[in-house]
Amino acid sequence: MSRVLVLNGPNLRRLGTREPDVYGAQTFDDLVDLCRRTGAELGLRVEVRQTDDEAQMVAWAHEAADERLPVVLNPAAFTHYSYALHDALAQRTAPLIEVHISNPHAREEFRHTSVVSSVATGTIAGFGLNSYVLALHALKTLL
Repeated sequence: MSRVLVLNGPNLRRLGTREPDVYGAQTFDDLVDLCRRTGAELGLRVEVRQTDDEAQMVAWAHEAADERLPVVLNPAAFTHYSYALHDALAQRTAPLIEVHISNPHAREEFRHTSVVSSVATGTIAGFGLNSYVLALHALKTLL
């Protein structure tokens, strides 16, 4: 069973209460459940993590590179400015799928630029929590 990291950036633990009109009413625990269930169905061992700390996210990116782990990443606010995360992800040794719950291109202009996309295998956005399901299916086909 392949191990996969599902990494989540700032504020994602607040799903369900943070702007439900944008991010939906499902909680972070719902997201964890969905990812683990989907992973099990696909024969993937999924670890879901969340941090508001950029240094922690960079450390997880290094861990993934060192252990050759595929990653589903919702960088959240780090998407738009974290060159440190970009540089860490550029060292990846396995597929990386960038995900977003909402469609950043349908929102404020500052959200239209991702510094992560250029080092990702692909990007899935705008399908709510199903973005993660689609990303896990994509990873499965790439492994």
